[in-house]
Order: sequence, then structure tokens, then C-alpha cells
Amino acid sequence: MNVGIYVIPFVLFAIILTALIKRLPVFELFLSGARQGISAIFKMAPSIIALVCAVTMLRSSGLLDAIIGLISPILEPIGFPPELFPLSVLRPISGSGALAVLNDIYKSFGADSFIGRAASVMMGSTETTFYAIAVYYGSVGISKTRHTVPCALAADFTGMVMAVLSTRLMGG
Repeated sequence: MNVGIYVIPFVLFAIILTALIKRLPVFELFLSGARQGISAIFKMAPSIIALVCAVTMLRSSGLLDAIIGLISPILEPIGFPPELFPLSVLRPISGSGALAVLNDIYKSFGADSFIGRAASVMMGSTETTFYAIAVYYGSVGISKTRHTVPCALAADFTGMVMAVLSTRLMGG
């Protein structure tokens, strides 16, 4: 028996029943929450549009390929595949851009290749840092992130390095 399909209807029923028992205006509260959600979307939209535009320009301009050519001599000796560099650059900025790069990696090298596996682990081990900061901080009006960005980027860097190492250790 699949209990999971009953969880959401049960939770909704429990919320409505609790509100009715407490004599709360259920529909008015629902509309108020919907208004707050729409307002949050309008606050976040400029940040999201700017990030998507920046990622598209970076990929379309060819700048990313030029950077890979320059940085390859540094990455190869330390064991970090240069083919993963675009993913490591785009992942903190944009999830959709990173997925596009991941798809390109799968098409070029295959999902079962070392690079494909390392890219998969990298996608699961890192976060869209700037997107998350823009969305969450922007929705509540925080403009000074203090230590959030350096700490989050350090965590992303650790996830990227460990993705390559762990894939290599597990038989890459």
C-alpha cells in the first residue's frame, strides 16, 4: 500500500479542520497567504531575470570556452578534469545553466564515464549559491550578506573537489 499519496490530502484536511475548530476564517487566510506569495514573486523576479540573463550571455559569448582553454594547464596536473570547469563555474550561479552544461557533458562523454559520474556527484553536492542568496535574501529585503557568500562558496568548492575525489576513489 502506498501511503505517500494520502499525506498531502491528510495534511490539508488537518489544517482546514484545525482552522474550523479554532473558528478561523479559512478562505480569508488562504487568500492572504496567496497575496503574500505573489508579492514575494514580484520581489524575487528581478534577481532571477538578471541571473538567467548573465548565464545565457556567459555561455553564448564563448567566454567560458576561452577560460577553459586558459585554465586547463592548471587543472589537469592537479587531477581536476577541465571538462568539469564550466559546471563548477555555473553551478553556484544557475541551476538551469548547470543542467544545460551537465546535459552537454552527458552527450559528449556519456553518463557512465568518469567525467559524467563526477559531474553527477558535483550537481548533487553543490548548491546554486547566488540564486539561493538572491531569492531568499531578496524576498525578505536583506542587502548585506556578510559571511554568507564566502562560506557558501567555500562549501561549493569543497563539494566540487570532493565530487572528483570520491568519484575517482569509487572506481571512476
